[in-house]
Amino acid sequence: MRDPEPARRPGSKHSRPSIDLRLLRTSLSSKNAAKPENAVLVQSVRHMHTVSSNDQDRGSSHSYKKPHTVISKTVVFARRWAKVVGPGILISVAYLDPGNFSTATSAGAQFRFKLLFITFLSNCFALYLQAISCQLGTVTGLDLATCCRVHLPRWLNYIIYAFAEVCIIATDIAEVIGSAIALNILFNIPLTAGITITTLDVLLVLLAWRPRGSMRGLRFFEAFVACLVAAVVICFIILLANVSNIDATEVMKGFLPSKTLFEKDALYCSVGILGATVMPHSLFLGSGLVQPRLREYDLQHNNVIVSDFEYNDTIYRPTLDAIRSTLAFSIAEVAVSLLTFAFFVNSAILIVAGATLSDIPDAADADLFAINHLLRSQLSTAAGVIFAVALLCSGFSGGIVTTMVGQQIAEGFIQWKIRPWLRRLLTRCIALIPSLIVAIVVGRSGLNVVLNATQVILSIILPIVAGPMLYFASSKKVMNVPVLRDDSSTISLFTSDNTSCHRQNEDHVNMAHGWILSSISIFVWVFIAGLNLFMLIQMALGNS
Repeated sequence: MRDPEPARRPGSKHSRPSIDLRLLRTSLSSKNAAKPENAVLVQSVRHMHTVSSNDQDRGSSHSYKKPHTVISKTVVFARRWAKVVGPGILISVAYLDPGNFSTATSAGAQFRFKLLFITFLSNCFALYLQAISCQLGTVTGLDLATCCRVHLPRWLNYIIYAFAEVCIIATDIAEVIGSAIALNILFNIPLTAGITITTLDVLLVLLAWRPRGSMRGLRFFEAFVACLVAAVVICFIILLANVSNIDATEVMKGFLPSKTLFEKDALYCSVGILGATVMPHSLFLGSGLVQPRLREYDLQHNNVIVSDFEYNDTIYRPTLDAIRSTLAFSIAEVAVSLLTFAFFVNSAILIVAGATLSDIPDAADADLFAINHLLRSQLSTAAGVIFAVALLCSGFSGGIVTTMVGQQIAEGFIQWKIRPWLRRLLTRCIALIPSLIVAIVVGRSGLNVVLNATQVILSIILPIVAGPMLYFASSKKVMNVPVLRDDSSTISLFTSDNTSCHRQNEDHVNMAHGWILSSISIFVWVFIAGLNLFMLIQMALGNS
């Protein structure tokens, strides 16, 4: 058995593997403990074990009583639910970006409610992919970008990283354009000035987002973004309430497949809805937001040493207890958030457009400015203002989330260890420059072309990003959780990025997908890739 490495001070070039007390006691056998370099470590472990045992003895008198009443069970469930709420709301932001406004409005204006089935299908795909993203991050303790660096060949990792950066830039451009258009509509701010103002969300992320900080600060940040999402939802509830000619039966039929879906123009719209709904950067986001809850669980149950969180060059592996305690709740929270916020808003946009714009010539080709004007003329001035407010909240919240993912991608793929504020500022500047150039040279019509182009780019990148994630989720090598043999307790440890942590007393619990889920994953990937290939062929032929 290898002797444990001595602890290193923060800032050392080498990472410091640290494990929980149970693994440390097992690793430091009496033979190894006799060595001088391990004497102090053994003494510290024994002291910590004594303290932990005393704490358990003190808590034994207050044994947990299993709730029997409906109210007590509900309270326990609500408390567990409250601990995982947050990531799903942040993820849902990715499905409310300005690109969704444009594509859903076009679909409603052309086909009224008949493409609601595509909206439902796209959200089902999104929910499935986000559940896998959440599972990958929970089981491995790694985000998708870090998984690519650790488990893929270097050349392939760099290729995927390049596409991921293009994805971030394209997404950020869409958020910038949407926010600038909303500011122009609401306050008559010039587009160039509005684009510059959108850098404010970067400042908010700089001040508020601390993924390695306290859970209280993280929850405050999530609550702020949740308020922006709630504002978008409320805006479309008001818009739906103000539309009088909505036939509920016709709307419900729209959620069922029909022969209209196979028409050429409907296929184009379907591809656009899918590309605007399932966002590639949300897969990175979903896999990287679950770790703080896992760490919180392990800390509360004394499975990790608090000082280990000071070492930023280490990889955290959650315990099996933490995984089993949070995984189902985390996936459920993501599902509820996507269905409550993303699916509702995307459906509401299409329904409002179908009810108000379907009889207006050229409404299908309208940009965001024209859509706002049509809503003002067909419904009321207030309807146009509400639409613009929803667009502004969507662009602002989307810019915040995109900035977060940009840093996550750089750190995960290539370990770009520059200051976080500088990384976020660079990401936003890269998005601002092309938007500013287009706004100055071409104007509002050019911005609409750029916005549509970003949705095409994101559609192409989606299968490139989703492929590795689906592969990792089906890999027994990646989805293994180390467990001690003697008492089935879980190993919770911090390791250097490429260091294997196998020990002689370890077993592994495999949580990889079986053949059924793997087959579903292959079908979803082939379906998405096939739609994108169809779109590219039609674009090359000049038919779209």
